[in-house]
Order: sequence, then C-alpha cells, then structure tokens
Amino acid sequence: MLRNIFNYTLIASTLRLATPLILAALGGLYSERSGVINIALEGMMLAGAFTAAVVTVFTHSPWLGLLAAMTAGLLVALLHAVATINYRADQVVSGTAINILFLGVPALLSGALFDSTGATPQLPKEEVLPDVALFNPESSPALASIFNQKPLVYLAFILVGVTFYVLYKTSFGLRLRAVGENPEAADTAGVNVRRMRYAGVLISGALAALGGAYLSIGQNSLFTRNMTAGRGFIALAALIFGKWHPVGALLACLLFGLAESVAIRMQGTVNIPNQFIQIVPYVLTIVVLAGLVSRATPPKALGVAYAKE
Repeated sequence: MLRNIFNYTLIASTLRLATPLILAALGGLYSERSGVINIALEGMMLAGAFTAAVVTVFTHSPWLGLLAAMTAGLLVALLHAVATINYRADQVVSGTAINILFLGVPALLSGALFDSTGATPQLPKEEVLPDVALFNPESSPALASIFNQKPLVYLAFILVGVTFYVLYKTSFGLRLRAVGENPEAADTAGVNVRRMRYAGVLISGALAALGGAYLSIGQNSLFTRNMTAGRGFIALAALIFGKWHPVGALLACLLFGLAESVAIRMQGTVNIPNQFIQIVPYVLTIVVLAGLVSRATPPKALGVAYAKE
C-alpha cells in the first residue's frame, strides 16, 4: 500500500500541487515585505482563475487567458492598495472584503455569460496550457512524469530565484524591504514609501492571479466555483512558515503540496473516510501556524499604515 502512495509520481504530483501555492506565496512576499498585509491572496487567485478561463473560452488562447488573469490580479490588487495605502483602511479588513467579494462575483458573471453559476464551459485539450515535453514518456517514463510539466510549474521555480535576486541584490529590493521595516527612515532617505508599497501590492496581485490561472487552465480545464479551496490562505501560511523569505516560502509550499498529494493518493487505498483524508493539508496549515507564528519575525512595519508628515 505504501509503495502505491510513495513513488516517483508523487514527486510530480507534489510539484503540480505546489505551483499555485508558490506563485501566490511569492506574490504575498512582495506585498508583505513592503509593509502591506495581503490576506486577499485567495480573492486574487479566484479573480485570476475565473478571468483566465473566461478569456480562454472566448479567444481560444490560454496565453491570452494568462495575460488577462494577470490584468485582473493587478486590478484587484489596485483596489486593495488604494484602500490600504491611500485611505489607510485596516489591511486585514480590506483583504477579507476582497475575499468575500470574489466568492460571489465569479458566480454572478458566470451565470450572466454562460447561464451557469457553478462552472465555466469545459475547455478542449488544445486550449489549455500544454505540457513542456523534456523527456520521452516511452524511453524515460519516470523522468517524463516528473519533469514534463506545465510552463507555469517551471516559471514558479524560476521566480523563486528571481525574487531572491530582486529582494536582496537590487536597489528596488532594498527599498522595498526598507519601507516594510522602517518607512519613516526610508522616507527620510528619499524613498517614495507610497510608490514602493503600490509596487509590492501590484506585483502580489499579478503573481497570485497567475497561481489562480494555473488552476483553471493548467491543472484543470474550466473554472468551478471556489476552486481555489483556501489555497490563498495556505500560501499565506507558507509565507509565514518560510519567514518571509523566498526559499523558505518555496520549501513550505512543497511541504503543503506533498501533504495534499499524499492525501489524494490515500483516498481509496486506506480504510479511512475520505472526509478525514481531505482535511490533512488544512490541519497541517493550522498546526504549522500554531507552532511557528509566535516565533516568526515579520517585517517591523507590516500592517502599519504610513502617512507622510
């Protein structure tokens, strides 16, 4: 039984399931490093997933779907940025409002466009994101199973390195981290705090929306109501678990992806009700947060609105 659960296909499944978490967690990293709490990752992922599916239905191009998803994520992030940066609204309240909003908006629009509030039309195979065929499945089935993945899987891992470089090797990253730690000192040094926080939140929206788009036109071939199923919150937990560091966030996302992959494979192979198996990733999230949140050190100005005197 264990051999059926733990084999090379588990690695492939872990990579696929971790991808939307990695993209959303990296997005949250940019926002929170700038000092803006982004609990709205779930809503941004939903916006991206729905927009990608709808645009792909009408244009028959998943690439245009990805571009539209990123645009939708930017618009949702702009809403969060205006509320929290310009009007200094409570960042948790603003993020929660966006999450609630996008639990209902996709269903409303789907009903108007497709006469179905539950799902968008099924996309044909040629209109979803293709696999990148690095290995021949016949000659190298194990390697093909692990590495022949959707383009966004590779992009997610590449962006971890890019994010590390941007945050710790560029002046932009230095300024972004400075406004998240001490906006007053950064402002005195000539850094435009508002501009940097806007940049962090907008990047966050684009990346989280990409994670949502992967779910609807990569991992699946349609948008279903609430298809993110809490992944935005799991990505936020991974961000905290990873101590607001891109590599730490990556490792945390892989852990959550592994937990979900094992939970899926255990269904039907062990004598445990499926409902108990399905909650494994969420229980792991709660356990991780309960054990580590008190020891994790966030950016000092995280959640603190800044007004230039």
